[in-house]
Amino acid sequence: MFVPERATILHADLDSFFASVEQRDDPSIRGRPVIVGGGVVLAASYEAKAFGIRTAMGGRRARRLCPQAIVVPPRMEAYSEASKAVFRVFEDTTPLVEGLSIDEAFLDVRGLERLSGTPVEIAEKLRRDVRERVGLPITVGVARTKFLAKVASGVAKPDGLLVVPPDRELEFLHPLPVERLWGVGPVTSERLNRIGISTVGQVAGFPEGALTTILGRAAGRHLHALAHNRDPRPVERRRRRRSIGSQRAGRPGSAAAIDATLVGLVDRVTRRMRTARRVGRTVVLRLRFDDFSRATRSLTLMQATAESQTILAAARDLVVTARPLIDSQGLTLVGISVSNLEDERFVQLALPFQRPRWYALDLALDEVRERFGANAVTRAVLLGRDQGIAMPLLPD
Repeated sequence: MFVPERATILHADLDSFFASVEQRDDPSIRGRPVIVGGGVVLAASYEAKAFGIRTAMGGRRARRLCPQAIVVPPRMEAYSEASKAVFRVFEDTTPLVEGLSIDEAFLDVRGLERLSGTPVEIAEKLRRDVRERVGLPITVGVARTKFLAKVASGVAKPDGLLVVPPDRELEFLHPLPVERLWGVGPVTSERLNRIGISTVGQVAGFPEGALTTILGRAAGRHLHALAHNRDPRPVERRRRRRSIGSQRAGRPGSAAAIDATLVGLVDRVTRRMRTARRVGRTVVLRLRFDDFSRATRSLTLMQATAESQTILAAARDLVVTARPLIDSQGLTLVGISVSNLEDERFVQLALPFQRPRWYALDLALDEVRERFGANAVTRAVLLGRDQGIAMPLLPD
């Protein structure tokens, strides 16, 4: 795989995206600690982060840490529109844009020197354009590899620009804490700390075989390669999703509450599938329990579909198989996804293909929601129930 000789890969990452949109739209809260979301922190401004507030923290604890924080409700439509505007800036910068989420992307600017200047000049202009056209701060890391560009942007936050020259890559990378490596979360970090590894340089100096013994073959080889900045992956224009899913954290409690959660999740997933003109065959149920253990169940259908009733029936069957675990361990998260996705147009060409009888109703409901809003119509079982927040995503 080709790795450029020059630092031509940019990782662009919006700073505290949701909170920055709120500060942009309300001048009275600029420069002040802002929390998006009441019960759980969805985002915090850097002024709020200075008090120790972090994403996913409980709202009560966050307010204890910073009583003067301004708490605002999330506005998903505003964040989605801001994301689209930022991606238009990305696409005006280079045709090679690989979106990672609604607020970050890789950009390959190789070969644009005559047209747009050096990679550093392009990164500087990108930051100016996002600020002027969208009104948001953005941090950019520039390096030869995707991994190192992402690390650089993380180090440069907030509202910064950091370039890692090719001849100083390991000098920059090795003193960083091991948590900077992709794939190192709290559990892996603790394992590495127990054997005296706390920096990326120590991972690089540790024998690969010993790492694979401790972490497993795939994880050990992956981290050893990253610690030497071996990352040959090119920037690729976004490929279609291999699965579409949604999840809901909380304690549903009764069987009826779990089923209502399931209904809401399936509605979200299948509506996204129909909007993207995708159908899928494998329904996957993901569960998390009180002790933080997890379980996964899956069922492959005879025919690919995006029809809500068919996928809901499969999801309910999967819940039945997991009932003993749910009853004994206490449920804290439910997730539903559909994989083995295909383009609906091509599936229709493969006979016999017959849409389920409920599909026309699904499409009619989609049209009502498109015209009058997502909450214009809902299932009776969901009336009066909090279905959680539907996070904005890149297009499917």
